Amino acid sequence: MAPIEAVTAPAESDVVVIGIAAPAGSGDGAPVVVAPGLEATVTGAVAEVAHAVGASTKVGSTTRVPAPEGVPGASVVLVGLGASDGEVSDETLRRAAGAAAHACRGLGSALVLLDDERAEPVALGAGLGSFRPAKVTGSDGGDDDEISDSVRVFVAEGGADAVARAATIAECVGLARDLINTPPNLLFPGSFADRAAELGREAGLEVEVLDEAALAEGGYGGILAVGGGSSRGPRLVRLTHRGAENRPSVALVGKGVTFDTGGISIKPAAGMEQMTMDMGGAAAVVATVILAARLGLDLTVVATVPMAENMPSATAYRPGDVLTMYGGKTVEVQNTDAEGRLILADAIVRACEDSPSHLIDTATLTGAQMVALGKKTPGVMGTDEFRDRVAELSRSVGEGGWPMPLPEELRDGLDSEVADLTNVTPNRWGGMLSAGLFLREFVGEGVEWAHIDVAGPAYNDGGPEGYLPKGGTGVPVRTMLAALEDIAAAG
Repeated sequence: MAPIEAVTAPAESDVVVIGIAAPAGSGDGAPVVVAPGLEATVTGAVAEVAHAVGASTKVGSTTRVPAPEGVPGASVVLVGLGASDGEVSDETLRRAAGAAAHACRGLGSALVLLDDERAEPVALGAGLGSFRPAKVTGSDGGDDDEISDSVRVFVAEGGADAVARAATIAECVGLARDLINTPPNLLFPGSFADRAAELGREAGLEVEVLDEAALAEGGYGGILAVGGGSSRGPRLVRLTHRGAENRPSVALVGKGVTFDTGGISIKPAAGMEQMTMDMGGAAAVVATVILAARLGLDLTVVATVPMAENMPSATAYRPGDVLTMYGGKTVEVQNTDAEGRLILADAIVRACEDSPSHLIDTATLTGAQMVALGKKTPGVMGTDEFRDRVAELSRSVGEGGWPMPLPEELRDGLDSEVADLTNVTPNRWGGMLSAGLFLREFVGEGVEWAHIDVAGPAYNDGGPEGYLPKGGTGVPVRTMLAALEDIAAAG
């Protein structure tokens, strides 16, 4: 990810990012140029060039052209902002800045001129868009162009703090993306736990790691069962950021299945390589608690992160097994590919022992999320008021969460003849909602709770779009940050 800094005057750069919007009315003629800090004659020249080359004003589209005289750079990346007859939203600025930063990768230093009054969305989009996935390579060197890349954002006086905040958020989202993209032979429960612990200590967090022996002693039946088929044993990581006394306490829980074959209920081979992202919820939670510490949020945040690898073997758990979960509930396993809810259940019970006021858990939980909402819209379930607030905040930051119900008529499908619960229902429909109902059984009484299903949104299997790269996206780090800040503000 390119370094990001604020400047209050246009400075000479290798490439300059300038926004263009469609002219009012029919759309004929030169586009409207959005480039604070440049003189009108210069923006007029940019408009002429944009019109001459037919540069698109569609949000996030980019066109690179030679810089007209007066522009402080060798070339210009024109980025579309949509129509000129309306207010440009923060999300439009994020998407445009992200697309432009992606287009500038490898070109050296970039100066972004989009909106000097709204520094944070511009800087955040640029930071997220400049992300480049790490690559496992046998060569000694790297890409020299990545080393030289930097992004400067033109801001009004006093905007430097907003840019610094955006850079911190982008770095932590980038951390989540890097964890998701790490191949599963390199990121397995033990190495993931070590990495999370290392990152936590660097951020000044309290760190606790439970290995297999500690999990067995504690009675974490769900985590042990899911991880039992792998030669690489499960872990439970706890990372704590302390706020002042008498401040709210929030629990975060994230699913950390470092690779999911489906276990005995094995998945189809096609697309299974993408199951390296099945720890996307855990990656987001680790990144979020580190972000809370780096931003100095005045509340306590405790991340409880179960990590396991779901493999078929002679020691794997089976359909028909009955598990005793942490806290004592029993679960009949009917499908070993519904494993995320099992490790989350253990972690949720442990998290609720700390008596948090709020709990947010997130997971790449169900394919049914994508059936219901597509690949970019997280499903948010939980206690009604908090669910709705988290979904609203998610939309406000551009991650698009949508509130979903927990219909009581689906709850009967979780009844078991041999245990307290089954891990799946016999009903084909409403799979995301049934999973939410299962998790609800483990949430402590009186805890405001929201579950965010990011099965689709956590991973982009298409090409880069706006500030989203191919691969891990880091969703829902920004949603959880917004929720933490909202809870802290309410006090």
